[in-house]
Amino acid sequence: MIQHLLHEQINKKKWDEAIARSFNGMVYAYSWYLDVVAPEWEALVADNYQTVMPLTCRNKFGINYLFPPFFVQQLGVFSSQKLDGGKVKDFISAIPAKYKLVEITLNAFNKLEQGDYTIKENANYELDLIQPYEQLYAGYSDNLKRNLKKAKKNGLSISRKVAPEEIIKLFRENKGKEVGNFKSIDYKRLKDLMEVAVKNGKGQLWGVSTSDKQLCAGAFFVESNDRAIFLFSGLNEAGKQKGAMPYLIDQFVNSNSEKKLTLDFEGSNIPGLAKFYKSFGSRECTYLFVGINRLPFYLRWLKK
Repeated sequence: MIQHLLHEQINKKKWDEAIARSFNGMVYAYSWYLDVVAPEWEALVADNYQTVMPLTCRNKFGINYLFPPFFVQQLGVFSSQKLDGGKVKDFISAIPAKYKLVEITLNAFNKLEQGDYTIKENANYELDLIQPYEQLYAGYSDNLKRNLKKAKKNGLSISRKVAPEEIIKLFRENKGKEVGNFKSIDYKRLKDLMEVAVKNGKGQLWGVSTSDKQLCAGAFFVESNDRAIFLFSGLNEAGKQKGAMPYLIDQFVNSNSEKKLTLDFEGSNIPGLAKFYKSFGSRECTYLFVGINRLPFYLRWLKK
């Protein structure tokens, strides 16, 4: 039987233990992570937390809905037991009717049978780091290798002591100006997420400085369940010209080679980014977006 639990009814100790032992557990699904990105989250739970599904929810104009939070690529059903499309469908069907609009992403291990919902495939890119660095480097594209050789001549240096604010500032003052959907509260949540992840030993902040000690690139990685996720990054024009971001990721790969660890690039459906991630020899994986619209026809404009 699948139970729907309100936020205050969730046993977070049992919840986190469930995510830790799940064969498909991901950092996004831990209670401390969800508490930052979707503070009112609820849950579906079966078999005394053997199988669970977070519900990231909000209320707008008196309407309850599920949404994919910023800084969360995949959620869905997590289990210590084998999952098939029928089991995942059972959880989707158990989403309470009070949610009039459902827009959620599942994880790559969630296969789903057809039903009364829309499904869309999204792309992700992953690189297993179990091999020696030399073998991983051999899998890089020729163009990436050329760019790395140029970057190493530019006097760049790696720092592991970067403040969250510095990386966020790099993004806001550069790429952030082109991204209109990030609000101040989203940057605040990102900063909180960085701090709590580092505090829990699950986050790493990397920076790249130029030869005159100016930060030109930064990245935030979160790690759990043998997976390191390239969650957020910032890059200025100097960093772009000097190849700072390829250099940063290459240094991360080098530092973590020969570990039972998957580098998750967290996307993307954008062709340029997809090409960049593939240049590291990563493989393409897919995960599903699921949509259910129960809104009355006269309220469907609220969807956007």
